[in-house]
Amino acid sequence: MKKLLSLLLLVTLSLTASSLNITGTVVSDNQKMIGARYMGYIKHIYFNIGDSVKREETLFELESAEFDIMKNQADLALEQADIMVDMYRTRLDSIRREKALMRVRGQDNSVDWNNMDITADNVQAGLAATRTLVKNAAEKVKQIATIANYLEVKAPNDGIIVQKGIRVGDLIVPGMLAMVLVDLDHLEIEGQISEADLLRVNKGDFIDVTIPSIHFNTRGRIKSVVPSANPMTHTFTIRVSFHKGEHKVFPGMYAKLKIEYENEE
Repeated sequence: MKKLLSLLLLVTLSLTASSLNITGTVVSDNQKMIGARYMGYIKHIYFNIGDSVKREETLFELESAEFDIMKNQADLALEQADIMVDMYRTRLDSIRREKALMRVRGQDNSVDWNNMDITADNVQAGLAATRTLVKNAAEKVKQIATIANYLEVKAPNDGIIVQKGIRVGDLIVPGMLAMVLVDLDHLEIEGQISEADLLRVNKGDFIDVTIPSIHFNTRGRIKSVVPSANPMTHTFTIRVSFHKGEHKVFPGMYAKLKIEYENEE
C-alpha cells in the first residue's frame, strides 16, 4: 500500500502544472498610415492627437486653387463642345428641311443636289467629331471631380489619432505620412518569449491576461507565434487576442501574460 501511494505521489509531482509569466504591450491590429494622393498645401486640419474619429470623416483638406482652375477649364471645354454639337445639329436639320421643301416645290431640276449632299455629309462628319469632343471633355470633368474629392482626406475607419505630422500651410506630397489612425476595437497584446520557452507555447492556447493599471483581467488566446528570433535577445514574438468589453484599454498599455503548461520533469 505504501509503495502504491509513493508511486501515485511521484506521478502527481511529475504532472504538476507550472506557469510561464511574461510581459507584453497592448497594440492595435488595425493601424492606418494616412497620407495624401496629391501634392498640395494643407488648408484645414480637423482633428488632433487623441481625437476620436468616425469612418468617412474628413481628417484634413488641401488647397484647391490649382484644381479649381483645372475644373473651370474642363467645364469650359465641355460647354464649348456642347455648343458646337448644337450648332452642327442645327445646321444639319436646316439642310434636311431645305431639301425637303425644295422637293415639295418641285425644284429638283434647278437645285445642285450633289453639292447639298456633300455639305450635309461634311456637317454630319463635324457633328460626329464634336460628339467625340463632348465625350472626352465629359471624361476630363469626371477625372477632375475625382481628384477634387481626394483633396479632402477622409478616415478609412473609426479610431483615434495617435500621431500627426502636419500643420496648416505645410506642403504635403504623395507618400508623406500625415497622420496615424489606430482602431481601438481590434486590440491585441504583443509579448516576447525566450527561445528556451518556445516549446511551451502553442498557437491557439488560452492564457490569462492582466492589465494592472486598470485592474483588468480576462482570458486571451495566442493568435500567432512569429517564427523569427531576435538575434540580439534570442526571443520570439507572440500575439494574443482578447476582448476588452467596455473597459478603457488603449494601445501602449502594459500587460501581463500567464501561460500554464504541464511540467513533465
